[in-house]
Amino acid sequence: MKMYTLTRYQKLPVAPEEAWEFFSNPQKLEEITPGDMPFKMIGNDFPGMYAGMIIQYNIEPFPKFPVKWITEITHVKEGKYFVDEQRFGPFKFWHHQHHFREIEGGVEMIDTVNYILPFQIIGRAVHNAVVEKRLEEIFDFRYESLKDHFGEMND
Repeated sequence: MKMYTLTRYQKLPVAPEEAWEFFSNPQKLEEITPGDMPFKMIGNDFPGMYAGMIIQYNIEPFPKFPVKWITEITHVKEGKYFVDEQRFGPFKFWHHQHHFREIEGGVEMIDTVNYILPFQIIGRAVHNAVVEKRLEEIFDFRYESLKDHFGEMND
């Protein structure tokens, strides 16, 4: 069983509170998901993020491949980080950490995703051929969407 890791960093010129308000609202995920990947949340009453929160999505990560994805928010430290873990969905294991660190002039976001695909050898082949590239595309789109929404920091 092979575990893969994707880590992304992004600096945004906003107060940590503004970043937290945006990212701790699960409905905002639709805004930063590529248009070629149909994505719909089931339910719309999210009173604020908390450990134990269950979120359901219908998602089409690849054309004509609809998936129901259920995640649980397992850890929350308000303003600092939260973790979502897949309970049911396309991965054998999915653990996504979202960290927010105050920096001069804004906030640095650090996303770390650890994931395992099902079907071991076949999963590795599919990862190399399709999944790794698709995840990179999704996070590239997210980066550009957030830059458009919040602006860009000058380093």
